[in-house]
Amino acid sequence: MWHSRFRPWQMIFQSSEAGNKGSNDARGQLQIAGWIVVDLECLMRLTGKVAIITGGGSGIGKAIALAFVREGAKVVIAGRDRKKLDRAAAEIGGECLAISADVSSAGDVQKLMGAAIDKFKRINVLVNNAAVLLPGTAESLSEEDFDQTFDINVKGLWLMSRAVLPHMRASNGGGSIINIASVLSMVGARNRVAYSASKGAVMAMTKAMALDHAAENIRVNCIAPGIVATEMVEKFNTDENARKQRVALHPMGRFGRPAEIASAAVFLASDESAWTTGSVVTIDGGYSAQ
Repeated sequence: MWHSRFRPWQMIFQSSEAGNKGSNDARGQLQIAGWIVVDLECLMRLTGKVAIITGGGSGIGKAIALAFVREGAKVVIAGRDRKKLDRAAAEIGGECLAISADVSSAGDVQKLMGAAIDKFKRINVLVNNAAVLLPGTAESLSEEDFDQTFDINVKGLWLMSRAVLPHMRASNGGGSIINIASVLSMVGARNRVAYSASKGAVMAMTKAMALDHAAENIRVNCIAPGIVATEMVEKFNTDENARKQRVALHPMGRFGRPAEIASAAVFLASDESAWTTGSVVTIDGGYSAQ
């Protein structure tokens, strides 16, 4: 049970063995007047880490930020919509800093890095999640939409990674860069020519960056989700028949959940994945197995 005398990250258990005076038992647990205080920080997987998450105001990005904070990390969420970021930061709680930034702008990226360092003094994890999905074929897609897709989905990833690498290199512990790719990095889909191409680039960049920075203990991996129930996806599901067709692409019979992608991100951000780099973690309900 919880007790108000102790800090929120300490779990309190009643002990029949503890006496009336405070003591430390052989397990390093503090016993105070019949209570055992277990410091949960030692159980959290991301304690002491600072993470930047782009596209952190909603969907997969917000789910990753929530999961990171639950595991003890301090987080910086970035995006273009200030109101959405502020709402997300209030929901995330903990030590969460919200910064309005466009990842396709080198100036905005530098301001974001500066704010993160000023606040938390270091960066251990970068999640390149910001993306747009603008539908179209090679013939129907406008040049403006094609450029915007690559500016955010690919150039933004490069700008963020370039900016964070010196900070990770300065840390003796290295760091972890997690890129959010897509099942469409590996398979095609109708009316998604720019998005598919951009996510294919994300997967290729992940592997190239992993090789470039492995010796510096900077790990670079990507997660390739199938269709996940987010705000970005829902705007394409207003037609019920189209929605059912998209669900049917997944042998498990449903869309993914943002929290399911966040679980993989926690693993890749943690020391549990210390020997994992250049990997593509596919989480798609069987989509790509067909």
